Amino acid sequence: MVRLAIVVAEFNYDITRLMLQKALEHAKFLGAEVTYVVNVPGVYDIPMVLRDLVTREEVDAVATLGAVIQGATKHDEIVAQQAARKILDISVESGKPITLGIIGHGANRMQALERVEEYARRAVEAAVKLARRKKKLKEAKYSGETVYID
Repeated sequence: MVRLAIVVAEFNYDITRLMLQKALEHAKFLGAEVTYVVNVPGVYDIPMVLRDLVTREEVDAVATLGAVIQGATKHDEIVAQQAARKILDISVESGKPITLGIIGHGANRMQALERVEEYARRAVEAAVKLARRKKKLKEAKYSGETVYID
């Protein structure tokens, strides 16, 4: 069973609260155990807790959830790009899958609401698939024939 943590941004909570509900439902559907749900103030703050989560034995993968809504300036681009870059860095450094369920940049509130379920489900599904495939890869042994991990 995959042990999944979820980090969810509180900023734009009307959207991210719905994302969390959809993520929890999908994790249950996939047979994953959600070990932690950690709320952070905003998307930019997500990497701050990831380092702590990925060191925990009871976490195989992490799904991140958030919504970066377009404003009058390019602030949304900075927030989304910097958070995504650091999330990927922590995933690669730790060897644990951390998936990006962050709507935006450039999305307006209506577009974000339309994407709630899609982004939440995709983030959870990717995290669960990656964790399962990493486990299979670790256990796999090449014996002269192509090994397929799926």
